[in-house]
Order: sequence, then structure tokens, then C-alpha cells
Amino acid sequence: MTTIAEEMRAMPAQIRMPYTLTPGTATGIFLAELSKQRLLGSRHGERIIVPPTEFSSTGEPSEGFVEVAPVGTVRSFTETAIGVIGIVVIDGTESPFVHRIVGFAPGELQVGARVAAVWADEPTGTSVLDLVGFGPEGDASGFAPREPEGELSETIEKIDYTMTLDYQHAYGHYYGTLFDGVKNGRRIRGVKCTECARVLVPPRGRCDVCFAPTGQWVDLPATGTVQASSVVHIEFIGQRVKPPYVYAEIILDGASTRLIHMIGALDPEDAKTAAAPGARVQAVWSDRHTGSLADIEHFEVI
Repeated sequence: MTTIAEEMRAMPAQIRMPYTLTPGTATGIFLAELSKQRLLGSRHGERIIVPPTEFSSTGEPSEGFVEVAPVGTVRSFTETAIGVIGIVVIDGTESPFVHRIVGFAPGELQVGARVAAVWADEPTGTSVLDLVGFGPEGDASGFAPREPEGELSETIEKIDYTMTLDYQHAYGHYYGTLFDGVKNGRRIRGVKCTECARVLVPPRGRCDVCFAPTGQWVDLPATGTVQASSVVHIEFIGQRVKPPYVYAEIILDGASTRLIHMIGALDPEDAKTAAAPGARVQAVWSDRHTGSLADIEHFEVI
């Protein structure tokens, strides 16, 4: 029979990292030109590279931009969760261009298929997805690489970007048991060392002092003593609450290790004395039942 704790050992989680991309001159102009439905490459001697680069893989500097026909040949492809990704060699070039392959029925796409650019209906002017991907060639016509007509777009100097990573976080037996107790019984559970009898919260397989295995599970009261505290004023990605707020290291009654959580219902200015080391606190449970320490809204001074 599978227990609730075993079912909770994997938790869906997500990391979001917003940052700024600096594409560089060649890529910045390439991206800007996509909104005009124009595909650029860079010339390096006899070679033409798409997307364009300042230097080739062998160190040859770019001799300038050329416009290439938005048609080519599929050299390889793979199916992914977001669709088919393929390597396309644009006519007149020899460098692989990795992009989406769209518009083919299941089983229709083959290596060697001729494809043409599919452009976005509403281009942003900053994204490679202004070129949605490559679809069946149809009646699209090509041309030899040529000098771009008119003025090129100004380079895009920076792009605001957010990378998102979804993953499964494995709790394991000890954290799974702790979070199962928090979610379903509002119990904070620690585990006792078989040698020195220290009670460890959060629980773990071995004692962090004498390295002996742990054994007996212990239910702890939701009260404790502040060991250290700090008022957080800096804002950063991932905060549950807006600063300022009070973070503290708390030794629960009967435990030998610290639990880090927030002190609430307290003005940050008063925290210097009210939440100083030695202050007594108790957990305030939220209405959430997520199976994590976020089910404790905060600790308050008693």
C-alpha cells in the first residue's frame, strides 16, 4: 500500500529567472530584420552563415551582411513537447539553422524536405519567433545571396527575457514524512539520533553532529525560541511577501536544530527587541494545505 508520505515525495516546482539578453550587433540586426520578413546572413570569405555572426567558427571575421532567400532544406529534425525542431540549411549557405518546423501533417515531414519561412502575423521586432518557423515550400521562390537593399535596421541592444524551468522536486522519505504531517495533521515532525538523542528538524537520515543514523520520529510543539533574527529590506525574485519583514532562526521546543521562518504580526522596527534572540514564538497556521512549511503563515511572538 502506498502511504500519503510516499505519494508526496515529488512536488511540482518552477524556477523563473528574469534577466536581460545582450544579443550583440550581428544577432541584434538579424532579429530586427525578421520583423521586415527579411532573412540575413554574414559573409566570411566563400562561406555564408545564417544567423549572422561577427566571426565564423574558424575565426574568420564577417565581411558584412547578405540577404538570403527564406527557403532551404531540412537536414534533420526531432519531435519535442513544443513541436518539431529541425536543422534547416538555407539555400546558398552551409551553416545549420535550428528552428521550428510547422505545417506538416504527422508522418509527412522527411529529411530532405524543402521548406520556406512562415512569418508572424504580428511581429514584435525583438524575437526570433517573428519567424514562426519553416513550413512546406509550396510555390515560394528563392534567389542567390545578395546585398541587402536599403538601410538595415538598428541593432537591438538588449532583450528582456525570462527563463522558466519546470521540474519535479523529490522530497524523499524524511522531508516527505515532515510535509505529510504538516499538510494532513498540522504536526511538525522531527527525528531522533540513535546515538546522541538530538532531535533534528527538518528530519534527515543521519545526525549532523555525530553522523549516527536517526531512528525514532518525534512530534514537536509549534512553539520555540528565537536563536537569531534579521529584518529583510532588499527586494528580490521569489519573495512571498513584500519587504520589510522579519526572518528568524527558531529552535522548536524539544528540537536540537534550527528552523528558518518568518516572524509576523510584528512591526519590523520593533523586531530589534521583540524578536531578539531568546524571544518565545509560536506558529500561526494558514488555511493552505500545500504540504510545505508555507502552510505555516508565520510565527508570532508570545
